[in-house]
Amino acid sequence: MVYISKVYTKFGDRGETMLADGQRVSKANARIGAYGEIDELNSVLGLLRAELLREPKRDRAEPFLKALDGELGRIQQELFNLGAELATPKAAEGGPSLVVEERHVTLLEQTMDAWNAELQPLRSFILPGGSAAASVCHLARTVCRRAERSIVALAAIEPVRGVAVIYVNRLSDYLFVVSRALCHRLGDPEVLWDPKTT
Repeated sequence: MVYISKVYTKFGDRGETMLADGQRVSKANARIGAYGEIDELNSVLGLLRAELLREPKRDRAEPFLKALDGELGRIQQELFNLGAELATPKAAEGGPSLVVEERHVTLLEQTMDAWNAELQPLRSFILPGGSAAASVCHLARTVCRRAERSIVALAAIEPVRGVAVIYVNRLSDYLFVVSRALCHRLGDPEVLWDPKTT
């Protein structure tokens, strides 16, 4: 059970923060950067879920949007677990029980494959756009890629479980498919890259 009686600690006033094991480190520490970007990604997914509720064509694809919202809610929980894992220096040695696992990666792949089966094959790169929800999904995808780069950078200097990197890599692919599925299900056009216009 988590109990927070006071929000501020004043450690940050000196540019420091505390890891899950109580160790104080600089806010510029690679571990802080990695789980901070996972936190940012989680926030963007919250924004995406809010955008789904505002979708003007919601009645057209209610079952799909409800299923997607459930998926995103589960992923937010998994990302919080991943943040806890990254905030724990000894996690790669079997520390915390709150970690992403292979089954989470498999579930992303299964869902992605099911939604991708409905989509036309890509014949061009896609630009972010199509709808507000699809655009926020692309934003989440790019934040996810940045978080992945930070985790890879952390793994170069400290132990990180390989499945953590795989999960974030797969999540970015998942978000790309979701952006396309949103346009398809809601009847919004995908914005295709046309190099001839530049």
